[in-house]
Amino acid sequence: MVEINKWTGEFIKALDKTFGSRVWFAGLQGSYGRGEATESSDIDTVVILDKLTASDIKIYDNMLDTLADRDLICGFLSGKDEILNWETSDLFQFYYDTRAIKGSLDEIFARIDENAAERAVKIAACNIYHSCVHNMLYEKSEEILRALYKSASFAVQAICFKKIGKYIVKQRDLLGCADEEEKQIVRTFLYLKNGGTVDFEEMSAALFSWSKSHI
Repeated sequence: MVEINKWTGEFIKALDKTFGSRVWFAGLQGSYGRGEATESSDIDTVVILDKLTASDIKIYDNMLDTLADRDLICGFLSGKDEILNWETSDLFQFYYDTRAIKGSLDEIFARIDENAAERAVKIAACNIYHSCVHNMLYEKSEEILRALYKSASFAVQAICFKKIGKYIVKQRDLLGCADEEEKQIVRTFLYLKNGGTVDFEEMSAALFSWSKSHI
């Protein structure tokens, strides 16, 4: 497994060398950001520059090629103006799921309105509903179903936030506050995340019913 503190140190050095003072923020999301990484985990980075051009994307790509574990690196790259004008329901999840390693997201937090969590749940449920039905009819893909349960677990984070006013970072900790229906979504997600086998029809039907209830 990647020694993430050492890796992020090298990442920031490369970022500063490449973009200098143009780096507004850098952070980690995903399993490494939550402290739940396994051998197969991606390194999910967040980089926000003062502005982002098409040539910057290529420069950043070349920079990533110089780093260790290049095949594991994924994540989010943006300009500052774009992220500050993003849909606030997305910013809600983005803010709480990102661990800062350079800079601060306080300016983003100030733009998140009180209804952002509710909209995050509604939008997620609509997207999952559509994707779940499409997958049941056409793709019939176990990998898509796994990804949809991951998306649903993020929606449960927003549901619990609405309920207790606190964002729970680690999905397994959601089991302590979620309602029974949401607990089953989280249990299935964790089961699949840990390599569990897919019961396509049963799991799809459960996810369909759950998403339907939140629309």
